Amino acid sequence: MGWVSARDRVNFWLVCLLCMLCSVSGIGVNWGTQSSHSLPPDIIVNLLKDNGFQRVKLFDADYGTLKALGKSGIEVMVGIPNDMLASVGGSMKAAEKWVAKNVSAHITSNNVNIRYVAVGNEPFLETYNGSYLNITYPALRNIQSALVKAGLGSQVKVTVPLNADVYASSSGYPSGGDFRADIHDLMLMIVNFLSVSSAPFTKNGFGNLPIIVGEIGWPTDGDRNADVEYARRFNQGFMSHISGGRGTPMRPGPIDAYLFSLIDEDDKSSAPGNFERHWGIFTFDGEAKYPLNLGTTNSGALVPAKGVKYLERKWCVMKPSARLDDPQVEPSVSYACGLADCTSLGYGTSCGNLDARGNISYAFNSYFQKNNQLEVACKFPNISMITKTDPTPTAGNCKFEIMIQPYYESAGRDLSVPRSLWTWFMFLFIFC
Repeated sequence: MGWVSARDRVNFWLVCLLCMLCSVSGIGVNWGTQSSHSLPPDIIVNLLKDNGFQRVKLFDADYGTLKALGKSGIEVMVGIPNDMLASVGGSMKAAEKWVAKNVSAHITSNNVNIRYVAVGNEPFLETYNGSYLNITYPALRNIQSALVKAGLGSQVKVTVPLNADVYASSSGYPSGGDFRADIHDLMLMIVNFLSVSSAPFTKNGFGNLPIIVGEIGWPTDGDRNADVEYARRFNQGFMSHISGGRGTPMRPGPIDAYLFSLIDEDDKSSAPGNFERHWGIFTFDGEAKYPLNLGTTNSGALVPAKGVKYLERKWCVMKPSARLDDPQVEPSVSYACGLADCTSLGYGTSCGNLDARGNISYAFNSYFQKNNQLEVACKFPNISMITKTDPTPTAGNCKFEIMIQPYYESAGRDLSVPRSLWTWFMFLFIFC
């Protein structure tokens, strides 16, 4: 579908031949952290264990996240963000320092089961306009050399996550596929580097080079084609397929795959589409969105997160006395949605059936919750109020959320007023 093609979630991971197993050792999942209020890592790790996830893919190498994964037995992929590729690709010393800090230290001190380092994330996307074409391969090579120097060459393998847009087909069918013309030679260099057996690349496949499905899933909101039932059917169908070990026509047998994703992320860019913030099989607070049998729990159902702490049960809504034609309404809603999350509003979304007052209240509450329910975050000029009566509609799937308590990774983290509120003070000064 067109809305999925903007960011195809079936990503292919090219990995070294020797690092692959002959069968699936467990289902994996992507753990993203682009959230205004993240669950504490120890709660997430328990969520992974309770649901039988044996593998997790990270997009960075956050210390708190990796520390929580210590002694869990969960197989980990750590990631090097795209904005670090130039550094580790341009300096062997920088690559060695990164490996020492983010891989070696966690393996030796925290007993983290790190098995892969993902060098970049979809660095050859056409929308990047070639920004990472000349630095990805040097980064890959330097990180591999640093792992070998650290004595981890046989334990930890490098990989490059690639979006499906690296692939092109002259016939329109997979059998006519090849790498995109602009990256064809570069991709062959990467394939040859990753393949310890020097297996040839063939036009209709990757020869003997194994493939990992790094991201596969379906969003639940933000688009008329993104809903809970579609997501349940897609993910359950995929799980049933891989649990049977059937693979694909070209590659029969077990495959390695990572569901996308574990949890919703309200700070992700919505530029590709509003659905980008709704890929989780769990909500932002660790509640299961729909029945999904991973084949890993006694109940055959997803197990929700335990020990989640919430803010007070109160909401910010439009005042009953406020008029819809009040000149403050439009700029206030625009401001709130610009700094919070209104992706559940719109045609075909979970809150798409709200009336005008409901839409306004949803926007106000989203901003209020994101800013930790601070009183100043519900001072939209003479048109908002704080209530302890839940405004969630009695029918449908729309929900006015209560935010979880903020988690601060360390005492050194900035605990000051959120930046968006300083802008809000200026808004109040101008319009009040």
